[in-house]
Amino acid sequence: MGRSLNLLPATFSDFRRMAERRLPRFLFDYIDGGSGAEVTLARNTADWEAVKLNQKVLRDASNLDTSVDLFGRELDLPMVLAPIGMGGMTRRRGEVQAKRAADAAGIPFCLSTVGICPMDEVARVSDKPFWFQLYMLKDRGIVQEILDRAREGGVETLVFTIDLAVLGTRYRDIRNGMMGGLGPWGRFRSGPVDFMLHPRWAWDVGVMGRPHGFGNLARYVKQSNNPRDYLHWTGSQFDPSVTWKDIEWLRKMWPGNLVLKGILDVDDARRAIGAGADGMVVSNHGGRQLDGVASTAAMLPRIADAVGGETTLIVDGGVRTGQDLVRALALGARAAMIGRPWVLSIAAQGEAGLTRYLALMKQDMRIALGLTGMPRARDVGRDALLHE
Repeated sequence: MGRSLNLLPATFSDFRRMAERRLPRFLFDYIDGGSGAEVTLARNTADWEAVKLNQKVLRDASNLDTSVDLFGRELDLPMVLAPIGMGGMTRRRGEVQAKRAADAAGIPFCLSTVGICPMDEVARVSDKPFWFQLYMLKDRGIVQEILDRAREGGVETLVFTIDLAVLGTRYRDIRNGMMGGLGPWGRFRSGPVDFMLHPRWAWDVGVMGRPHGFGNLARYVKQSNNPRDYLHWTGSQFDPSVTWKDIEWLRKMWPGNLVLKGILDVDDARRAIGAGADGMVVSNHGGRQLDGVASTAAMLPRIADAVGGETTLIVDGGVRTGQDLVRALALGARAAMIGRPWVLSIAAQGEAGLTRYLALMKQDMRIALGLTGMPRARDVGRDALLHE
């Protein structure tokens, strides 16, 4: 056991185990868990693994290129760091560290509405643009102010989450007292004793990582300075009545790229195009909303076949390796979002951990490109897959 702690992490599972040791239980479960029995959570990864690559030999692999174009910008990898609520609680000012690592890797970072670090703090990392994710709030005046601040901060791409009309039942959060709790044990485990059992996190984040509120909402949530108070406020502000008419309103308000996150149905994909979206994320919210739905690997090719020629498709959920990135491109996506991988590698080793994880993803992808006979990522198609 002692020697294993000194090994360099080589896979997502390695970073995940390191993060589990470092984080308080309530926070690790919040990030790692899904809804219900976590059937969809498991499908998301298993179905990517089931997509078989087609190995081809004696193809020139001397000049491998993992770059792609996305919304007019060249990315070094077909990947975006997905928006993660409370991501900044895993390491001191975690979203800032993630933005620096993303900049160095040549990929976009997407900041969540309910991230810990505010837009202006993330913008100060560099002059490279980042993406911003929005939830529709009942107070449209607040939404308009957030959009104005995003434009002022240099955001070009807005990701609007559309699959949160009601919150999925997440049993891990209930047990840990994050959704009202089911008795004293949940609240006990999420309190001071859990912090004492994780002193490195308590010092790095609990003491040195303040403020702990949702930075983008701080001006609207008065007399609150911890995520629990902010979660209560946002829970009362999330608008469950949002329809396609609201997407049309948002399209008029936002002049940049508009991406809808949470598409899992062909008809919804068509309606997203009709509402003026520039792109969409095929996503089931990382298995955190409706348990039992299809994986994104299963739905991506259906949606790509129906509307892929009319829009920009991104996929989210279960992508863990560079091989998965090639699978995603082959099934019709222009890029993939990763959520748990970036936030758990940050939790494990900070910015250096995320930098290492992204380098491993790139290395894996280069190998997959070279051995499928498709040296350029932007040329990857269904021929990269074994058809049975």
